[in-house]
Amino acid sequence: MKRIVISYGIALAALALLVEWMDWRHVTQKWSTSLYVLCVALMFAGLGIWLGNRLTPRSSPFARNRQAIASLGISAREVEVLDLLAEGCPNKVIARRLAISPNTVKTHVGRLFEKLEAANRTQAIARARALDILP
Repeated sequence: MKRIVISYGIALAALALLVEWMDWRHVTQKWSTSLYVLCVALMFAGLGIWLGNRLTPRSSPFARNRQAIASLGISAREVEVLDLLAEGCPNKVIARRLAISPNTVKTHVGRLFEKLEAANRTQAIARARALDILP
């Protein structure tokens, strides 16, 4: 982190020095003001683009952690229930979407709580996200 901050500081210092040099050149050689303003605008636009590219995280497609799912013994149906839990669906909605009974949903949720060592839905979802089971 220090290295990144130092490199940004050096880049900003170099740009500030360049702007001062351009100001001196402007005064001594009577460059046109519009050229001077254009150069400054292009420098800061370039800095903004560079910083934006460096600071914007790259997104990659989500891949479930199959090893965690297998090691916890979570079934494919329980993963589907977990996905719907993460969406905030109540048991009845999960039952309708998966074409199963609400009691079966309760059983799946209870088993997920055991396998993820969670006391409630929020903890189960947080644990699943920490294990990269959920996006």
